[in-house]
Amino acid sequence: MKVKAEGRLVKAQTKIAGARAKQVSAPVESTPVAPKCSYADALQQGLSQAMELDDRVFVLGQLVDYKPGVFGTTTGLVEKFGADRVQDFPVSESVMTSAAIGAALAGMRPVLIHHRLDFMIYSMDAIVNWLSLWRFKSDNQSGLPVTIRAIVGKGWGQGPQHSKSLHAWFAHLPGIKVAMPATAFDAKGLLLESIFSEDPTIIIEHRSLFGLSDNVPTEPYRVRFGKAIVRRTGKSATIAAIGIMVPLALRAAAQLSEKSIDVEVVDMRTVSPLDSATVCESVVKTGRLIVADPAWRTGSVAAEIMAAVCERVGRDLKANPARVCLPDSHTPMSSALEQFYYPDETTIVNQVLAQFE
Repeated sequence: MKVKAEGRLVKAQTKIAGARAKQVSAPVESTPVAPKCSYADALQQGLSQAMELDDRVFVLGQLVDYKPGVFGTTTGLVEKFGADRVQDFPVSESVMTSAAIGAALAGMRPVLIHHRLDFMIYSMDAIVNWLSLWRFKSDNQSGLPVTIRAIVGKGWGQGPQHSKSLHAWFAHLPGIKVAMPATAFDAKGLLLESIFSEDPTIIIEHRSLFGLSDNVPTEPYRVRFGKAIVRRTGKSATIAAIGIMVPLALRAAAQLSEKSIDVEVVDMRTVSPLDSATVCESVVKTGRLIVADPAWRTGSVAAEIMAAVCERVGRDLKANPARVCLPDSHTPMSSALEQFYYPDETTIVNQVLAQFE
């Protein structure tokens, strides 16, 4: 089975490598022939194709074999691949993560799914002291191809225990890649890139994005880590946006265009590795920077992006850079209070306008 799997992996890597150069650097709009697909369906499609391409890929997590799937992203997998490769797991995140590490050491390619990122906190020892350290401790002789999918909630009374986006925590760890796809195209491409990588990856998905549709090729393809993409070109100001903030930034840019302010929107795609170079190139052109990050303001990835820009091209700035982040407070459960807690496109518009005062 191992020989067969290795052969299929070579074929898989050859197949998706051809699409990689053509599609990775191009915006979604450049592939109009691709059918429309929701973010959730793109994730399901990516998982299914990875499991078809390599027998060593398997999925584990709580209720991953449940008929509706994890918000639709694992629907139909257990019927197609069987319970050995789509495994429900007891409510023990630490053991689940340790099992995935052991499976990866044995040659498998596990995909671990958490319904909420908050639950990952129970597995921090396995992530911090084993998963992130393994290549370093093995003197670069061994990797751990573990993919962890973690979902961030918003609305529906999620409260402070079901809505945290801790990407800055995980991006701070050497040895772990962290992705935050904002489109269905990137959700599938980054997932396949992660599964067929040789190192651990955490993919943070915002639940609010799951219903958004995009042009997604039906064939397998990979999106490169550490390469941001310009979603909208402009010359007046740069908005560097992360995850769920990307569609908000695009809506804000559309509103600002009516005020004759031409905004460039950069989708960071991944926060580790972080493509600060693309942001710097944009800022050299626009002279203004606003970073939209769906996490707490203090110690944020937004702060890291701003620091990189100030260090490299600070003299090109025409105004002080600004951040649009969550306040340094826990998420309220009340829907009325949520409206004041979460920034929206109006928040971004106001920050951009402040750059011209």
